[in-house]
Amino acid sequence: MKQKTIKTSCRFEGKGLHTGGFANMTVNPAPVGNGISFHRTDLGPDAIIKASASNVSNTARSTTISDGSASAVTIEHIMSALTGLGIDNAIIEIDGPEIPILDGSAKPYVEAFTKAGIIEQDAERVYTTIEEAIEIKDEKSGSWIRIEPADELSYDIVLDFNSKVLGEQAIKWDGTKEYASEIAPCRTFVFFHELEFLFSNNLIKGGDVDNAIVIVEHPVSDAQLDSICSLLNKPKLKVNENGYLNNLELHFSDECGRHKLLDLMGDLRLCGFLKAKVSAFKPGHSLNTRAAKAIIESVRK
Repeated sequence: MKQKTIKTSCRFEGKGLHTGGFANMTVNPAPVGNGISFHRTDLGPDAIIKASASNVSNTARSTTISDGSASAVTIEHIMSALTGLGIDNAIIEIDGPEIPILDGSAKPYVEAFTKAGIIEQDAERVYTTIEEAIEIKDEKSGSWIRIEPADELSYDIVLDFNSKVLGEQAIKWDGTKEYASEIAPCRTFVFFHELEFLFSNNLIKGGDVDNAIVIVEHPVSDAQLDSICSLLNKPKLKVNENGYLNNLELHFSDECGRHKLLDLMGDLRLCGFLKAKVSAFKPGHSLNTRAAKAIIESVRK
């Protein structure tokens, strides 16, 4: 497999999910061996952050990478899109700290990169492989990720929040399935009862009902709905019969599980293009990036 990059630059703009800050972002072609790097143009010509697990600095509800004083927040969706489309090399210029959330999925990136064109480069792709199984656990949540040696990449994940709305969602993906249509459109999600906490802790400042699925697990009053709608600066919303806020329609019945896979693919790209069998139960950014670091350490050894 040859390395790949995009043929022409792609431009995006919008607010960040957590900071709420507006940013302009341009994804540019990059030479062989560059990998994925983020350039904070607002901080000067040397404010460049390599997309590597060793640069992960925060995993509170999203993945942040940093190098010195420069950071790039919520990188997982664009990293997932680059991975799903098999793009090895890109330089991402951004004039603010956080990647635009857009519609909460990887679809806008996939559409833009596909339209720009993806071209092969004159070098073989370098894969990350492991010789022994690696397992990362979170004893408190019961979450775990297991990475096993394999000739091809595959994912087998289970999402289970003990939620009567979500139920248990099991997602499988490998190279025989199309990322662009089956994973990329799946949007981020949040439970209604988490919203006030997240707002009060300076998270999801850029969240609104246009870029997130809202799961209403417990009964809510009209006053609670009005309060959240006011925070989101949106008109009155209702809870539909399936237990979701009626701000949008699901693309898939298991869209939330598929989004967890989207995130996992983006986070694990921080250890390169992986060849392995990945199994996971309730994966999240902290666990995902711990796994990516463990893979890098295994390769070094």
